[in-house]
Amino acid sequence: MPAPNKIISRSPMVAAATALSALSVLSIPLTAPAALAAPAPSAAPPARMSTVGGARLGLPGTQVDLGDGAPVLPKDLSARSWIVADAESGAVLAAHNAHWRLPPASTLKMLFADTVLPKFPRTQTHKVTPADLADVGAGSSLVGIKEKETYTVHDLWLGVFLRSGNDAVHVLSAMNGGIKPTVDDMNAHAQELQALDTNVMSPDGYDAKGQVSSAYDLTLFARSGMQKKDFREYCSTVRASFPGETKKNKKGKTSRGSFEIQNTNRLLSGDYDVSVYQGIAGVKNGNTTDAGATFTGVAERDGRVLLVTVMNPEKKDHNEVYKETAKLFDWGFAALDKARPVGELVPPRSAAEAKSRPGAEPSAGRADGGSSPAAEASVSVRNGSTGMGIALGVAGGALVLLAAGVFLVNRRWPLPDLMRRRTRP
Repeated sequence: MPAPNKIISRSPMVAAATALSALSVLSIPLTAPAALAAPAPSAAPPARMSTVGGARLGLPGTQVDLGDGAPVLPKDLSARSWIVADAESGAVLAAHNAHWRLPPASTLKMLFADTVLPKFPRTQTHKVTPADLADVGAGSSLVGIKEKETYTVHDLWLGVFLRSGNDAVHVLSAMNGGIKPTVDDMNAHAQELQALDTNVMSPDGYDAKGQVSSAYDLTLFARSGMQKKDFREYCSTVRASFPGETKKNKKGKTSRGSFEIQNTNRLLSGDYDVSVYQGIAGVKNGNTTDAGATFTGVAERDGRVLLVTVMNPEKKDHNEVYKETAKLFDWGFAALDKARPVGELVPPRSAAEAKSRPGAEPSAGRADGGSSPAAEASVSVRNGSTGMGIALGVAGGALVLLAAGVFLVNRRWPLPDLMRRRTRP
């Protein structure tokens, strides 16, 4: 395959406000989603892709605008698609085939969680039936759910986020009315988020004909999900105890133990060839035959928060997706306020429409339920989980929609403190 096009320019650095105001994101025509039977991705990105978020994001190859003092991008990136975005302003600092529609693997579980998580309180229980697990794909990643055992919703979400358990996804989907209603809900929510590259066929990200997303869309899912304090808690949890199988001894007495599960996000939990990334707080990884390795991460450094998504590195070294993500995080933090934006993460459709109405004013609220001093001046986009949050939520670290129609992350979001408090392997 020929080397991908690279479009790089240098220009004098301007103030961030000027750079962002130059992006007329909402005035750019949105590319309509493809039909449900989306074609399999080709070996090279299409010449024209969606322009959601900016015209340059629809071009193949690398898009970056290096201002004065901005470092050059890492030269050994091999991913088919990636994106680096400022989670506060929504500015896309750099991207490579951002809208290339590719199989997403389990990173699609971010959309599943963002869609379904608010529907059930974490203390609700469910007894698993054989039908709940009937359609789990062969070779799926599993957390170890057993039929006829009872689990709390909290248990199930730990299984989704830490072990990427397709069995947990299917149980939660059964609680939501079944696989098809859940897929329909996810597709509808993707449309609301303006994630128009995405077509969901299976809620767990298991390879399915026509199931696609993009680095751009996965970043939107992470950004929306991080509004919810339960989502933030689950995606940043390194290890947890999970209920085991009920057993009966010779005297007929039953007992149920537990076993430990660990997050498979290696930037969060570490591995022999990957260090825990300083300030990392999630979000979700994936790996399937069709998708290869995929990952979306969020990290904070010196009060600034970045989102990075990497899809399918061509280099097949162990943990390569995490290594390339870490390099892009390092570049992004060094390039903040130096690299000029090449696009923007758009707000949800309803927020954009509300902003465009004459005389529309934001109403106070909190994105993840309840109220806090930091969130009272924000606009609530969706009601989130009512479950007990962690330090992220208590500190008012929800993503909020301001009157300008742009998502922001509260700068007091204490990601490094949270991560230092986490028990490490």
